[in-house]
Amino acid sequence: MQPPRPANGSGTSTPVLAPGHTFGSITDKISSIVLARKTTRGWMLGLAVSFALVMVLFASLGYLIVRGTGIWGINAPVMWGFAIVNFVWWIGIGHAGTLISAILLLLKQPWRTSINRFAEAMTLFAVACAGIFPLMHMGRPWFFYWLTPYPNTMGLQPQFRSPLVWDVFAVTTYLLVSLMFWYVGLIPDMATLRDRAKNRAAQIVFGFLAMGWRGSAKHWFRYEQAYLLLAGLATPLVVSVHTVVSFDFAVAILPGWHTTIFPPYFVAGAIFSGFAMVLTLSIPIRSIYGLQDFITLRHLDNMAKIILATGMLVSYGYAMEGFMAWYGGNEFEQYVALNRLFGPYAPVYWLLLACNVISPQIFWFKRFRQSIPVLFVVSLIVNVGMWLERFIIVVTSLHRDYLPSSWDMYYPTFWDWATYIGTIGLFVCLLFLFVRFLPMISIFEMRALQSEVQGKEQTT
Repeated sequence: MQPPRPANGSGTSTPVLAPGHTFGSITDKISSIVLARKTTRGWMLGLAVSFALVMVLFASLGYLIVRGTGIWGINAPVMWGFAIVNFVWWIGIGHAGTLISAILLLLKQPWRTSINRFAEAMTLFAVACAGIFPLMHMGRPWFFYWLTPYPNTMGLQPQFRSPLVWDVFAVTTYLLVSLMFWYVGLIPDMATLRDRAKNRAAQIVFGFLAMGWRGSAKHWFRYEQAYLLLAGLATPLVVSVHTVVSFDFAVAILPGWHTTIFPPYFVAGAIFSGFAMVLTLSIPIRSIYGLQDFITLRHLDNMAKIILATGMLVSYGYAMEGFMAWYGGNEFEQYVALNRLFGPYAPVYWLLLACNVISPQIFWFKRFRQSIPVLFVVSLIVNVGMWLERFIIVVTSLHRDYLPSSWDMYYPTFWDWATYIGTIGLFVCLLFLFVRFLPMISIFEMRALQSEVQGKEQTT
């Protein structure tokens, strides 16, 4: 089953694939991870640890439902704490998958081929983790359906002027489109696994997931039409979803939040943190599974360049926050800026500047962009820095607002940390299951890339 030339091959870029591969070797290499590779002790240990953290999450959520949100560190005036911090952080991490899959597909960038599949999966897992926090932050999560305009005898409808209601529609749409986009891309590979599986149960499961795929010209035509359509739908979601999330803050009449720079600043930050997480995941995956021929140094180099570019945009956002506080002449905005620099949360603010502004500057140098240890360490630093940024945005504007008599400090409790760490365990657990039971790299797109390599070799 040889795929036709896909829409993501521009024909002009240098192929991003190590030489010496054939259609058969590509298929064998990727499919064997799912069909032939034995379950290792390392995989079992990683799954066990992550599953233990999932149990911590379940215990935390169960205790939260029984006792209420008072077990968290939220107070008056800091009504938003870890729940919204982690919600925004997880949504940001999910943006890289859609960017790599949809926008780079439409821009015909072939280097996306090796990383788009697990980046898309990362998007779904991150959005699943993000959705937990606002649901639990409601206090009565069993009434979540009140946020939807369902017919009811009481005549109650959501407040559509509230950005918190906008979040429901934006994030739900983002999740559904990302899920369809990811699954449609999996269909040809499900057929490949179905045809190569030796186990009858695997043949049935993969055959069901392949939805009758036979690789005919009609199937490929419909596939490409659907894939491009979903890419077109997903592209504006990259911008719109985190823009809506930023409106949670920007439409509030609070110093430090009420600013028009938040939408582009949040989108840039989302791509920044999302690509950092892709690097964090792709480096150990390529090493453990021996995928250096598919996830090459060029992939890592390009992701480092995007991190550098978006990091500069985020740095510009930080600078503009301080500049507009001074230039606008608003004493409350000026106080928030000074409070972040020299107030009780100043160490956190200076640490986030070091993580998000200073650390990516090392990527100006090619030898660091192609150094695996440097890439991995900087990606971890950026992930930490972007979490700290969300913490500063949420907390510093709330804990000291217009009325000094209501000022208070926010300190996360054990249950705040347990819930957050539990969602990390959920994310990692889902990732372990994904790399074990589904192809983490698109087989048919890699074969199409190989076809492009062979075509260029023949013409030269």
